[in-house]
Amino acid sequence: MTVESPSILDQYRRVRLASAVIVEPLEPEDCCIQSMPDVSPLKWHLAHTTWFFETFVLKPGLPGYQTPDSRYESLFNSYYNSVGQQFARSERGFLSRPTFAEVLEYRQHVDDAMQTLLAGDPNPSLLNVVELGVHHEQQHQELMLMDIKHVFSRNPLDPVYRERDTEEATDLIQFDWVEFESSLVKIGHSGTDFCFDNETPEHQVYVEKFELANRLTTCGEYLEFINDGGYERPEFWLSEGWRVVKDCGWDAPLYWQLQGDQWSVFTLAGLKELNPSEPVCHVSYYEADAFARWSQCWLPQESYWETAARAKESKGGSFLESGHLHPQPGGASVDCGALSQMFGDLWEWTRSPYIAYPGYRASRGALGEYNGKFMCNQMVLRGGCCATPESHFRLTYRNFYPAGARWPFTAIRLCRELGAD
Repeated sequence: MTVESPSILDQYRRVRLASAVIVEPLEPEDCCIQSMPDVSPLKWHLAHTTWFFETFVLKPGLPGYQTPDSRYESLFNSYYNSVGQQFARSERGFLSRPTFAEVLEYRQHVDDAMQTLLAGDPNPSLLNVVELGVHHEQQHQELMLMDIKHVFSRNPLDPVYRERDTEEATDLIQFDWVEFESSLVKIGHSGTDFCFDNETPEHQVYVEKFELANRLTTCGEYLEFINDGGYERPEFWLSEGWRVVKDCGWDAPLYWQLQGDQWSVFTLAGLKELNPSEPVCHVSYYEADAFARWSQCWLPQESYWETAARAKESKGGSFLESGHLHPQPGGASVDCGALSQMFGDLWEWTRSPYIAYPGYRASRGALGEYNGKFMCNQMVLRGGCCATPESHFRLTYRNFYPAGARWPFTAIRLCRELGAD
């Protein structure tokens, strides 16, 4: 794939601006907090995405480039062992220096150098790395919103990141099943537009006859699971999931709060009364799987999900650009036989482990560590979410998290396997 320099410069500018817009409502103090080991301070995200361009584009591609501080090479390296040492992920919240202002100066320094490089005639292979860096920063934009939500949730003042611009809908599409016949299908990315290497190669798989829920599981439906003792009945849980439930004291999805007899949920717009019509959010794979078993169903395999998304009319949900920053109820206007909210609103757990597709080959060098090294002890999610930039998403996108992760924007879509014809 060949990327044109003027086009990638425009993409670069837009994405860098979008990161600045995300931190605009925040104070410097907000951007320095790490509320758990999986969360990174927002100023670290701003610095790390800058480090990516400096390390993989400017240092090899712009003669005479000078970093403002050589110590940033390890301080803002996330997991690239081929590059060198990294500062411990769990201790990023200890870094009061560089200050937030100094991180912004670092970004400007790199942006100026990138402008110089991209305004010239850079090597085409370098432009491909810039495009990867643009999508890498879009990944971190989603992480920034996930992380500040967790940070604010730990504050008893219930801070508001951004008020909602529109009132939430309460109408809801009636639950139904959409049937798919057994078939030999192709999944994975093909073509010349951008994708991550873990989406390739396109390959054939056989799927048995199955049914997929036409919409996501709602808060009201998940509340029925809770009220039926779902968190107290081990027969629904994987062994490891049951251990985590007991050790961590889980009794509801992350951000749910019981006040008297009324459930509330913490959102990026502050604490809100639970809307039973909106999709349940911030559930781990363990919780999603337990709910599916309680429902006498399964979570879909990722090949089922992609087959359904390709074959049926799939209605999109909210992406980052919508400004909702929270999943919306699936509208009642969705046509019969269509699949609602397949794209946007929430990432959907599948029961597929995150492993390589047949024929997968990781890139050489440090960038080969981008995806391949994580193909162990993770589960695949599909569909994008309300914090995903829309231009970053594709039908073949494979997200992945450990089974216990709850701070991503995650959801449940039920599946039933009907067996061979």
